[in-house]
Amino acid sequence: MSEQITPVIGIIGGSGLYDIAGLTGTEWQKIDTPWGAPSDEVLTGWLGDARLIFLPRHGRGHRLSPTDLNYRANIDVMKRLGVTDILSLSAVGSLSADLPPGHFVIVDQFIDRSFARAKSFFGTGCVAHVSMAHPVCPRLGDALEASAHELGLPVTRGGTYITMEGPQFSTLAESNLYRSWGCSVIGMTNMPEAKLAREAEICYATVAMVTDFDCWHEDHDAVTVDAVIKVLLGNADKARALVTNVVPKIAAPRGPCPAGCDRALDYALITAPEARDPALLEKLRAVAGRVLG
Repeated sequence: MSEQITPVIGIIGGSGLYDIAGLTGTEWQKIDTPWGAPSDEVLTGWLGDARLIFLPRHGRGHRLSPTDLNYRANIDVMKRLGVTDILSLSAVGSLSADLPPGHFVIVDQFIDRSFARAKSFFGTGCVAHVSMAHPVCPRLGDALEASAHELGLPVTRGGTYITMEGPQFSTLAESNLYRSWGCSVIGMTNMPEAKLAREAEICYATVAMVTDFDCWHEDHDAVTVDAVIKVLLGNADKARALVTNVVPKIAAPRGPCPAGCDRALDYALITAPEARDPALLEKLRAVAGRVLG
C-alpha cells in the first residue's frame, strides 16, 4: 500500500486572492531561503481542514516587476513549508477571439520566451535535467475544471501560455507571431515558475485569467484602464470562489501523484555523487532533499 500524503495547498497570485471567506488561523510569516528573499512574507491559514499557503507573487502592493521576481526563493518557500500542490493564478492577455476578457484558461502547455531570469535550482556542481513535456499536473487540472463548471465560470480546459520577459507589452508583430504559433494567452510570470515547481517535485497548475485582448485585436486600442481594472476585479472575485470550491477536491489524503510530478527528480540528477558541490547541495536541501539523501 502506497504512503498517504496529506496535501498542503500553495496559492501564488495577486493579493486580493487571500480575502477568502472561511479562512482561519491566518498568520504572515517571513521565511528566508538560500536563494534570497521571496516576493513577500507568506500567509498561512486553514480552509476547513486544508492547510493553505499564500504568496503574493509581486509582493503586497505589486512592488516587483516580472523580471525582478525571485522565482527560486518563491518555490523554495513553498517546498520548505511542505506544499505538495501549487495553484498559480495569473492575469493574462488573450491571443484568441474565443478567449475574451473575463474568461479563464486552465493552461496545459507553456512556451518560455523569458531571458533574464534564473531558471533552475541546479547548475555547476550538481546538474539535473527534468522533463517539462507535460508541465501541468492533470489531476489538478481536472479538479480546477470541475470546480469552474460547478461555479458556472467561463472556462477553457487546455491552452498554451507564452511567457514574455516584459515589463513592456508585445509589439504587433510579436503578437501576431505568437498567434501563428497557436498560443492561447500571453503573460510574464509563469515561467520559470512552472519549471522550478517541477524541479521541486511539487504538483503545479495554472489558471490564466484573461483581462484583455493583446494588441493583435482590432479593438485593443479602445480598451481603457478603467475597463481592464473592472475585469481584474471581476476575475479576482471568480478566483476566490474557484479556490474555495477546488480546495476540498484536492485536500483529501492521497497517494503519490499519478503523473509522477512528485518524483520528477528520480532520474534527473546527472552529476556523479563524488563530483557534486557541497555548497550547492546544502542550498538544494529543501527542494531536492528526497533524492540527495
